Amino acid sequence: MKHAYIFPGQGSQFPGMGKEHYENSAFAKKLFEQANEILGFRISDVMFNGKEEDLKQTKVTQPAIFLHSVIAYKSLDPSATEEAKPDMVAGHSLGEFSALVANGVLSFEDGLKLVAARAQAMQHACENEPGSMAAILGLEDEKVEEICSGIKELVVPANYNCPGQLVISGTAKGVEKACELLKEAGARKTLMIPVHGAFHSPLMIHAEEELVEAIEKANFYQPACPVYQNIVAKAVIRPDEIKMNLIHQLTGPVRWTQSVQAMIADGANRFTEVGPGKVLQGLFGRIDKTVQVAGVN
Repeated sequence: MKHAYIFPGQGSQFPGMGKEHYENSAFAKKLFEQANEILGFRISDVMFNGKEEDLKQTKVTQPAIFLHSVIAYKSLDPSATEEAKPDMVAGHSLGEFSALVANGVLSFEDGLKLVAARAQAMQHACENEPGSMAAILGLEDEKVEEICSGIKELVVPANYNCPGQLVISGTAKGVEKACELLKEAGARKTLMIPVHGAFHSPLMIHAEEELVEAIEKANFYQPACPVYQNIVAKAVIRPDEIKMNLIHQLTGPVRWTQSVQAMIADGANRFTEVGPGKVLQGLFGRIDKTVQVAGVN
């Protein structure tokens, strides 16, 4: 029996997130104030009092989810002096940074700096290479892959969220054409995602290049337990390999379905989603209903 901690990505934010932690925990308050100083603006004010639109700003969204997730993880131990010890960790896209703090690869400070650099790099990439994304529901992954590969415009599978739910990413024309063909192929629904970039696609190459410099400045330590990284969907324990996978995550797909299946194959039968929302918990209904799933937020 093994316990896996999993961490959510972008889209899990909500107004008021983290306020209860700030008001009731001196340790959480310390981390919030530390984050305000590192980021150069009071992200805590936006998280606690900002509107939904305020939280959607790239420079806010990613650090806010990271901060909330790390504080939620550390709150699992009431003393906040010893971290809980999962047998394995994973994070969905952005959530991978939270997972790497949880298993000791990154310090809180380095993790937050990298997330802020990542958000900025992705914003720059969106401005330089506008793109689009869409969720495809009710079609086999292989069929989506086949159709995307036959389109001249750039469009690729980006997020393998669960069986029957795959997000595609690419140029506006490529995604539009893919949605048209996927509907004809039997997709139950295609939903455009309100973003201005093609995340987890080759259009993020400039963001990847920009992130390299920040990652090279960070300290990567030996993990206390394996991390199942998005791009390889298997256990990774070598810091140099973790670092490279983190860089290539921006242009490669999030293999979440495969990552969860790999964790289960390696003995995980309890999963705890740590951070805002319940998005990852909801995906288990389509991935594997036999494991125990809970949340800490």
